[in-house]
Amino acid sequence: MKQPIQLDGVDRRIIAALQRDATLTNADLATTVGASAASCWRRIKALEAAGVLRQAVRLVDPDAIGRGVNVLCNVRMRSHRENARGDFERFVDACPEIVESFSMSGEWDYLLRIVVADVGDYNRFLMTALLGHPSVDGASSHFALSMTKFTTAYPV
Repeated sequence: MKQPIQLDGVDRRIIAALQRDATLTNADLATTVGASAASCWRRIKALEAAGVLRQAVRLVDPDAIGRGVNVLCNVRMRSHRENARGDFERFVDACPEIVESFSMSGEWDYLLRIVVADVGDYNRFLMTALLGHPSVDGASSHFALSMTKFTTAYPV
């Protein structure tokens, strides 16, 4: 793990404001955080260079695009060799249905968040893609009934 960089109060306010609305103009951001526009611009560039601020994106309503079903899927690997893990992680990267993937400790090797249109859509993905992958030994699926919290903002 890399060491966190030292952030002052203005840096933290900039990060918090941009996590709420990345479309703020530099002038509006400066007003919001109580700093000059030039200072905000320099700080943003420094935070980008340090890897604190990454790309700006727009969040999509999954129901509006027909991807409102969230499945949390535990995956067990056949082998823990580096090449098997690498093959599986490349497979995960290539699957647009898989929106989050975590390598886990404990009984299961990976936890995936998969977004699909419906149960049939997930069944097709599970049977043809996921369980068809040579590195996968088994999977356990859990369907989310509702999302009670979703955020992309980290506490600063």
